[in-house]
This record gives sequence, C-alpha cells and structure tokens, in this order.
Amino acid sequence: MSFGRIIWIVLDSVGIGEMPDAADYGDVGSDTLGNIARSRPLTLPNLSRLGLASIRPIQGLAAPAAPVGSFGKCALASPGKDTTTGHWEMAGIHLERPFPLFPNGFPPEVMIPFEERIGRSTLCNRPASGTGIIDELGEEHMRTGSPIVYTSADSVFQIAAHEDVIPLFEQYKICEIAREILQGPYEVGRVIARPFVGEPGAFTRTTNRHDYAVPPPRGMLLDRLAEAHVAAFSVGKILDVFLGRGITGYFKTKSNADGMAKTLAAMLELTRGLIFVNLVDFDMLYGHRNDVEGYARALEAVDAWLPELEARMAPDDLLILTADHGCDPTTPSTDHSREYVPVVVYGEHCRAGVNLGVRASLSDIGQTVADNFGATISNGVSFLSQIHPA
Repeated sequence: MSFGRIIWIVLDSVGIGEMPDAADYGDVGSDTLGNIARSRPLTLPNLSRLGLASIRPIQGLAAPAAPVGSFGKCALASPGKDTTTGHWEMAGIHLERPFPLFPNGFPPEVMIPFEERIGRSTLCNRPASGTGIIDELGEEHMRTGSPIVYTSADSVFQIAAHEDVIPLFEQYKICEIAREILQGPYEVGRVIARPFVGEPGAFTRTTNRHDYAVPPPRGMLLDRLAEAHVAAFSVGKILDVFLGRGITGYFKTKSNADGMAKTLAAMLELTRGLIFVNLVDFDMLYGHRNDVEGYARALEAVDAWLPELEARMAPDDLLILTADHGCDPTTPSTDHSREYVPVVVYGEHCRAGVNLGVRASLSDIGQTVADNFGATISNGVSFLSQIHPA
C-alpha cells in the first residue's frame, strides 16, 4: 500500500459551486462555500494552505503559490443531492434514480398500515424543521401519545417522540416498522428516530437519534476493505449510512466539536487502515436553517483545528477532505443543493500542488482509497498515482 492510514473527513454539505444540471434541481446560483465567502469574510488559512483556495477563486481566500496538498473537485454522477446518495457514491455506488421525496407528506398507502402496525395515530405528516415541529406539536404529542411524523427536503421519514411518552426501545421498534413499510416507490433513503425530552416551551432533542438507512448494495468500498482485511473506523453518522458494514470500530458524535475530538481519539485507536469521518453540523445546524454566520464559524472552527490533526498524523498517513453535496445557506431554499464538492488531499508522502481537476464522480475518492489498500470498487477512477510518488 502507498499510505498506511487514510483519514477521510466529509465536511457535510460544503459544496463549491453549482453543477451544470443545477437548474433541474432548482439550484441555479447555489455555491455554498463561495456565497458564504461573499456574504461574510472567511478566515481559512489552513484549508487554503492545503489547497482549498486553489480549486477555484473564492472571495477573500488567498491561494498560495505552492499549496502543501493536492486539490480538485468532484461532480455527483448519481441523480439526487442527499446524504445517502453522496456517501454511497463515494463508496462506488451510482444510483439510477434518486431516492423519493415527499413534499406533501406521505400517502395513505404508507400511513394507514404504519398506524395500524404501531397501534397509535400520528401527528404532522408534512415537511418540517425538526426543532420547530417539536415546539409546535410536542405538547399535543405528550397529551395524545401520537408520534410526530415529518419529512424534509431530503429523502427521510422522521419520527419524533418524547422519551417519557414513548420509551426509546419502542421508538426504535416504530422506526423498524416504518423501514419495513417504506419499500418500492416509497423507499426513502433513511428512517430517523428523533427522541426529545423536556416540557412544553423547553423541549430539546437528545443524542439518542438513530438512523435506519436503506441497505447499500454489496460490493461497495467498505465491503471490499473488509474482504481485504483492512480495518475501518467510523466517526459520526458513517456507521448509520452504511449500516455498520465493514466497520470495525466507531464513535458516535454530538457535534462538529465532538467529531473533531473523536477523530483524534480514533487515530489512537486505529493506526493502520481507514478512519471515515462525517462532520454534520454544517448541514444539520446551519445549511438547513439558512444560518450563514453559524456556517462560517463552523468552517473556521475546523480550519483552526487542522494543525492539531496534522501534528498527530504519521509520515505515511493521507488526509482527505471533501463533502457529499451542497446546502447553501444564502439562498431562499433550505434544501440541499446540487453542487460540486471540493477534494483536498495532504500527507508527508503525498505530492503537493497537484491539480486533480474536475472529477466525474465522488467514486473517484473511494476508488483511490480502495486502490491504496489493494482493492477495487465498481465505479470511479483512482487518482492514487497522481498523488503518491512511484
């Protein structure tokens, strides 16, 4: 292998400009990173030093004459712009059709059998903000015992319930029932348990969230690494997105800050193999809420953390920084956006200053990881030979 360990960090939703088919998704003008930089000065010296600012001009970010990492951007080859689509494509899976969306809520063909099987009526059944909907319907939920079912601009079936009203084990069972029902044209990317606690006017979501994803097809990257006896450690929601397949150890996370701390802890746990990280706050807390300032601060926090990460890296480590889609907080939409994603790679034994260009698929990243560990996946073109001296 060329690199003994790869630390692959997904900056969830940090897109870098609209793709050519953005109009088909209502995303003309979306540019998560660029529009934030135009709205509010960004201080990202470390990301710029590694190569982020060399991918394309970004207002206020100075591209160094000689970046210490290599850089490029990836298109999303699959239709769609959601978490599952982006992460699956990184692992080599190209979808033929996007996961379904339900902007008007779920139809009776779903809700009637769902309510019959769980033995409860439901509330809401429409797109909603997760925090807003528990403020709106949490008191009624406590009075009736009816779980709150809602969706979003993503392909999700979310179930919110108070932990004192519906115990966690029952909440999880309800989600399992939903996952069984949501098949065929209703097969959403994820069913998500969203437990909360507190009293009316002061409800808060707990850390007991649990995702029930569609099982990824066999042969994706984590399967291939397992077959090659390569360890893979998950930090954040990677474990849930891939249903734990191929994962040899994991840390759940509560926030970006927690994810960064646990990435460093994972580096002590796993010295050879893949550490696969998702930092979710960009998307969950800021992109979907059109919080430009919060998004900008989150970017700067990761940038400030990078020197500590670099100091912990071994000589034969490779760092990959990328994203899974966009979620531009400056546009009227609170949906994900159809954007290219940045790719920045860095390591002591990684070539510096290589322009990896515009890659046709996020699978190129997964193929590079597979190639490094002597494996291969069904889609993607490896750029390992471009970044590692022969």
